Amino acid sequence: MGPGLLALIVFIVLIIVWAVVLKRNIVEAALISMIILPFFGGMDAGPGLLLGSVKYALNYEVLYASLAFIVMSFLLQHSHVLDGMLHIFTRLFGRLKGGPAYVNTGISAVLGCMSGGNTPNAATSGAFTAEWLLRSGWTREQAATLIAANGGLGAGFPPCAGLFIVLGFPTVAGIVGEGELYIALFVTGLYQVIWRIVYIQYVVHRNHLQPTASGSTETIGEVMSKYGINLLVWLPTLMICIILILDGKNIIKQFSGWEDFVEKFIPHIANVGGLLFFIFAASNTITNLGLADDVVAVLDQMNLSPIITLIVVYVVVAVVAGPLSSTATLTAVGVVGHAVLVGVGFDPLTTAAALLMISSTEGASPPASGALFVACGLTECDPPKIYLPLIGWFVAPIVVMGCLVAVGILPVP
Repeated sequence: MGPGLLALIVFIVLIIVWAVVLKRNIVEAALISMIILPFFGGMDAGPGLLLGSVKYALNYEVLYASLAFIVMSFLLQHSHVLDGMLHIFTRLFGRLKGGPAYVNTGISAVLGCMSGGNTPNAATSGAFTAEWLLRSGWTREQAATLIAANGGLGAGFPPCAGLFIVLGFPTVAGIVGEGELYIALFVTGLYQVIWRIVYIQYVVHRNHLQPTASGSTETIGEVMSKYGINLLVWLPTLMICIILILDGKNIIKQFSGWEDFVEKFIPHIANVGGLLFFIFAASNTITNLGLADDVVAVLDQMNLSPIITLIVVYVVVAVVAGPLSSTATLTAVGVVGHAVLVGVGFDPLTTAAALLMISSTEGASPPASGALFVACGLTECDPPKIYLPLIGWFVAPIVVMGCLVAVGILPVP
């Protein structure tokens, strides 16, 4: 077993054991992983790999975007701006059972078509709907599960970075047209949305949820007139400034002084921020240790039937998408996996669409998904509590759907 694959296995096992068995803070496990994984490449290469991973994390724009949205959510929770948005959302969608969940899914799908990023997607959609989900009867675990999973729609709809990576695969370029893959990915994204509706209906019936606006007498026009100015916060790049301008005085009143603010704010940002930094650094190390070459070596040694090969490749993609981003997953193992599947007789288009679909589980793949920890930060949920729900409701079913797409049972144009 090569160092890249071994490092990936150790990384996943360490985080699970540390958080689930030892019940320690998961940030500690991520920090330990960041420090020890580079030395899987040897004692001489270890310091250089560690320094390189730290530089990578410090320059990774997704980290800063995620932290900005977490700061925004903290300010929202201590202002009256959120109350205005909740009034608007409740009036528009509150008469629908599971309304906030549908809103979160819809926002995630629309943002996915525009941004293509899972972690920022979860942060943006979750910032507007996390509190609404909790107030409408969703548990913290259920809300975090949905927000994290919906973050995956950032890579589940075109145009996303993964789409352009796959178009560059040797087994795709010149064989599959850009338009063909674009439409196929859009259709598989719709399949994912339909599955999320199934999950929402399950939670609605399990929790016996009722519409949240059944007693509202205000018209939509009255609600928009009363609270509409708060729609300005939909401008992500200006979010924090707008919140402070709109409700800075009320936010200040929430704290007895700067010391009180710092005591409440630092834990809110430190856990998720530190965790994302350590995980992004560790993921970069795993990639640089040669994960792609290690996967190739393992697959070459396995003499499997085409169907079993398909399942194995897609399971590997889903596992790797846990600590790595969808784009890193496609770069590390996607090109190899697609070549293997085309080599054993599968259609290049359907296998490519399914590969993109499964790599989008980055948002829902424990134990080190960025979207997972952002969702838990927004809902104040303990991350290990949603590992099994995410696997059972989203990772495993989407892998199955990907296999059905690849063999043609779930059709794509």
